[in-house]
Amino acid sequence: MATEAPITQDVLTIPRKLPEDGKVNLVGLTRAKLREALIGMGTPEKQAKMRTGQIWQWIYHWGVRDFAEMTNLAKAYRAQLAEHFVVEVPEVVSRQVSADGTRKYLVRIAGGHEVEVVYIPEADRGTLCISSQVGCTLTCSFCHTGTQKLVRNLTAAEIVGQVMMARDDLDEWPEPGVGTGDAGPRLLSNIVLMGMGEPLYNFDNVRDAMKVVMDGEGIALSRRRITLSTSGVVPEIAKCAEEIGCLLAVSFHATTDEVRNKLVPINKRWNIEALLNSLREYPRLSNSERITFEYVMLKDVNDTDADARRLVKLIQGIPAKINLIPFNEWPGSPYERSDWERIERFADIIYKAGYASPIRTPRGEDIMAACGQLKSATERERKSRRQIEQETGL
Repeated sequence: MATEAPITQDVLTIPRKLPEDGKVNLVGLTRAKLREALIGMGTPEKQAKMRTGQIWQWIYHWGVRDFAEMTNLAKAYRAQLAEHFVVEVPEVVSRQVSADGTRKYLVRIAGGHEVEVVYIPEADRGTLCISSQVGCTLTCSFCHTGTQKLVRNLTAAEIVGQVMMARDDLDEWPEPGVGTGDAGPRLLSNIVLMGMGEPLYNFDNVRDAMKVVMDGEGIALSRRRITLSTSGVVPEIAKCAEEIGCLLAVSFHATTDEVRNKLVPINKRWNIEALLNSLREYPRLSNSERITFEYVMLKDVNDTDADARRLVKLIQGIPAKINLIPFNEWPGSPYERSDWERIERFADIIYKAGYASPIRTPRGEDIMAACGQLKSATERERKSRRQIEQETGL
């Protein structure tokens, strides 16, 4: 079993200061860091805690971006804030709406990079799928995002900003003085860290962003409304339980090391045994109800009855459910979706063994917003240009 330290990655995270004016973006700062920033600006320490709470509510409860609108602060203090700080979220480059109501946003962040964010409306919830990196380092062979090389980690501001941007689009900020619950059921009720990137390779920024999102006086989503998906960065899993405490989903996808090595190459570093050993401790560490195992259904690769039975045996003793994901095809993919009858047979074996085995309904396929299909438009365009140059000899 592999026990070495996590892979060291030379990944750039863009500084918080904005290049055009040097002001600091308050979005993504934890309460402690926001307090430090206010004291650094000149706020008396005795007032800093109160000011932090006031500004926090304006930004995260009511979605206010203009300091001039923060009317319970003195006018001179608001002017001072505006001299030193900004409240900014990623820029929406494009917004597509699927026939099933799924929304896909292409958003631009510092440096001109772009990531994709997806909102999935359902009868009982609204789930936002957010990204943690530009590109991805894992190169999972069935995933379109994995064909885009890792560019950099997202900052905590850029992660929280995706949530704020989506609430803008859904017009879900309450009016000043109104509690979130007074407006009825939330349109954005759940968050999944299942977009571009491996969240546990950007742990500190993801942790800080989720602390902001979970804070009860702001966006106020409980830890049970947040699911972090990992491909199996084993040394960070316990830290995730202890420092974030959200629900965990694991991109599992295979029942033998031979197959998983091909589908999820990180398995070569932390194999199935090492991964499962770490997962057995996770429900206890985080007080989570159960772990979700994500299993993409690939025709003639991982979808046999024997695979289903091995899966049941492997996860024995772990409180779990298994999400079966019909493969979402993308141009150039080397795989095909399993036949529907085969998926149902696979699900039936798992269900009869005592595990929930829902088959995920593909959402947003017509706008390339389904699981495993995300890839920024600029990267697609660059690839298209390279292909054209190769084909024409230019």
